[in-house]
Amino acid sequence: MPFSLPFVLYLLGLAVFAQATSEFMLSGLGPDIAQDLGVSLPTAGWLTSAFAVGMIVGAPAIAVLGQRWPRRTTLLATLTVFLLAHVVGALTSDFAVLLVTRVLAALANAGFLAVALATASSLVPPGAKGRATSVLLGGTTLACIAGVPGGALLGQHFGWRAAFWAVALISLPALLAILRSVPHRSTGPAVVGGLRPTPRLVVLLLLGALVNGATFCSFTYLAPVLTEVTGFAGSWIPALLALFGLGSFVGVSLAGRYADRRAYGVLAGAGVALLLGWCGFAWSAEETAAVVVLVFLQGLLSFAVGSALISLALYAAAESPVLAGGLATAALNVGAAFGPVAGGLGITVAGERAPLWCSALLVGVALCVASAAGMLSGYGARRDGRRTG
Repeated sequence: MPFSLPFVLYLLGLAVFAQATSEFMLSGLGPDIAQDLGVSLPTAGWLTSAFAVGMIVGAPAIAVLGQRWPRRTTLLATLTVFLLAHVVGALTSDFAVLLVTRVLAALANAGFLAVALATASSLVPPGAKGRATSVLLGGTTLACIAGVPGGALLGQHFGWRAAFWAVALISLPALLAILRSVPHRSTGPAVVGGLRPTPRLVVLLLLGALVNGATFCSFTYLAPVLTEVTGFAGSWIPALLALFGLGSFVGVSLAGRYADRRAYGVLAGAGVALLLGWCGFAWSAEETAAVVVLVFLQGLLSFAVGSALISLALYAAAESPVLAGGLATAALNVGAAFGPVAGGLGITVAGERAPLWCSALLVGVALCVASAAGMLSGYGARRDGRRTG
């Protein structure tokens, strides 16, 4: 029977939007921060690295520490720390302090997302985890469309600190909504042993890292591909990046609609299409019309596959959803960390088109792993006895 998702899920998605904006916005604020705080641009780049490390460490760590805490308490605590870290960051004139706030914000962000994924799953019927997950991940995709460009505009007109204040203000409504609307009950099993690390869960986490690595391998270097290979003027880049974000939003939405019933079908069909899309992008990177279509399509397919993998991980570890959410968050951020490194090495060796081929290679490896594990044939779904294939 059709049902409406609880409104609190959309407010949790708003918090995820603020957090994703914070994670990505430094790409446009680095030069201003470096000049204002008297550090070099490479040193300012440590802020991005610190956030990535905090996300990787924070997701499982906060999930483990919060096993005995009520969900609402954990969500309130992590979002409050995230908000205050941005207030302090906006006020400080010391780079070391700003660096510490980025680590704290990342730890809080990772912990919040892990618990929010479990909370979203608990607020809907048992067979609707995919729809609930898509609302939260929609916040990340909207950050690519509006949050990151908006942060860049604020930085250009009012200084980089204005972007930090904006993230803090966006987080406030979600904080109030959690206080009023999230049930005050336990997060799940009180001991970490409640989660059995099945081979299928491990494979799903590996696939998440590979697919997200492929996404960030190309997305990080999309601007030089579009300008140096395709020949777009620099003024087109924000619109094309937003087009990728729009595609990712559509992909998450579609995955949310179908992943609960046909998760393995989504994984197989969209995964193969994703591989073909990266190969096609690399082959036709000089063709303007093809590139415009593929920028949108690859955003759609990348996030559709990623969303389906997170849903499957939550189903695979239903006995400990908070820790499963933490591990999924960490896996995605491992991919987000090594993907750009792989793309950068590719550019050094083979030029600007190389990240697209690197993305194709990573997705190809993911498909081989999934096939070897029997996931593309629906084997995992049959083992579970659930309608996810």
